[in-house]
Amino acid sequence: MWKKILLVLVFIIAFLLCPLIFKDKGRSELHGPDLNELQYKEIFYKNEIDGIELAGMLFIPESGGPFPVAVIIHGSGTSRRDNPWYLSITAFLQKNGVAVLLPDKRGCEKLEGAWVGADFETLATDIESAVNYIRSQNTFNFSGIGIIGMSQGGWIAPIVASRTDGIDFVVNVSGPMVTVGEQLLHEEFYNISPYTYDFIARLVSPLAVKILKRHETVSPFAEYNPIPYWKNVDIPVFVAYGGNDTNNPVDDSVKRMKESGLDHFQTRVYFDGGHAILNNKTSRVSEEFLHDLVSFIQDNYKAEDSLTFGRQAIQ
Repeated sequence: MWKKILLVLVFIIAFLLCPLIFKDKGRSELHGPDLNELQYKEIFYKNEIDGIELAGMLFIPESGGPFPVAVIIHGSGTSRRDNPWYLSITAFLQKNGVAVLLPDKRGCEKLEGAWVGADFETLATDIESAVNYIRSQNTFNFSGIGIIGMSQGGWIAPIVASRTDGIDFVVNVSGPMVTVGEQLLHEEFYNISPYTYDFIARLVSPLAVKILKRHETVSPFAEYNPIPYWKNVDIPVFVAYGGNDTNNPVDDSVKRMKESGLDHFQTRVYFDGGHAILNNKTSRVSEEFLHDLVSFIQDNYKAEDSLTFGRQAIQ
């Protein structure tokens, strides 16, 4: 009798352990430029709403201006200046005639305050202040300003674009078009599934989402829906996704855009690129995506803005 019970227990344990043994839990490591290889200028400015001291890096192309400028919006969590994902995009833009302002995220690197506990509307004011810094600076002449939201930054981008004058284009890189709850459900399934069976992961992930929504890193924007903000954006938008993204439900995001009347946005899904839109052969950000990004910016910034903005720029 005991032998049979023991045999059944061994079988159950072996069954439960199979995913740990046989499922692939590895992820491609992202390679990108080293920050020490890039030329940039340290900048400092203030949040115009709460007075927090802001800082960042300004990457100016070597060729003669005026240049279109892209302001990067960070994704979730703590951000570092040497993040290879941000630097890959920044370096390519700088090389191809687009200036980039890569701000420090509040509470990270040289920035005051804290991103933990901040809602998207508050984080958006940091980006609005960065846009206004570009308008008022006298380091270089520019010809239009746009914003690039990276991952969670793609949720913040429409808030900035819908309430800030003088922005010429918006780019959403792997930012969901679904609600926070829908995104978390997708992400938690893929966080859990490598360690168990899919049917168990689907049962457990809703509970994980409920717990996450109560955490201080998520609770300020737990009920956020980006669509109402995107509907108020009336400038050119480029949405870029990687196939097989385990953080963002890409198919649902594309479907939500169509259902919401946002199918006029320029949208592209890069095959098997994942959340970072990688070329899996090189483990670097897809050059196809990077070229599309540069083309979109070049097609949609307003060159005439250089006549009204940056009059005091150093030539």
